[in-house]
Parts: sequence; structure tokens; C-alpha cells
Amino acid sequence: QVHLVESGGGSAQPGGSLRLSCAASGIVSSIPIMGWYRQTPAKERELVAVIASRGGTNYADSVKGRFTISRDNAKNTVDLQMNSLKPEDTAVYYCKVVTHAEIYWGQGTQVTVSS
Repeated sequence: QVHLVESGGGSAQPGGSLRLSCAASGIVSSIPIMGWYRQTPAKERELVAVIASRGGTNYADSVKGRFTISRDNAKNTVDLQMNSLKPEDTAVYYCKVVTHAEIYWGQGTQVTVSS
């Protein structure tokens, strides 16, 4: 059974930093894509950043230069380092794992940026 466990959400002030982590267990095949998405009550779920197994990355324009995604293929983990946080980064952040057969989502972790 596949489990995605997210951690690291919470509150930060504008300009602050948070680091999100996601650990995937129960996956026996390779994982081509791992990533982070976010959603607010007013918007549909949107891509934040994704990373391929060989390290290629893609970021939303709104987070480029501020967020950094990384992964550990041996541990099946993906992290999101979020710096220079803005109030508009407030959202529920979801980990996404894409194997050759399935797409898996984490349960979501709240990130709140406010002064």
C-alpha cells in the first residue's frame, strides 16, 4: 500500500522560510516525477514545482527564484525549500508522485504566510 507523508507546513512571516518534505513508501517501481502543488479555496490546485528522476525541474513563474525543489531517489523523498515567502503563498500544499502506472497525492499540509 502506498503512503505519502508530508511534513513541514506551518506559519511564517512575509520574507520568511519554510521547508516541506514528502516521503513516499510502498512504491516498488521507479518514480519518474515528484512534485508539489497548492490549492486555496478561491483557486484550483496549481503546480508549484516538479522534479524528474534525473533532476530536471519545472517551477511556477510565481515561485521561481524563491522556491527550490529537490529529491532523494534512494529514499523516495521530495522536498520544497520555500524562501522569501509572500502572503499569496498561503495555501494547502500537496505532494504528488507519478509512477509509470499511478498518480498519488499526499493529504496536504497548510502553509500560512502572514504578519
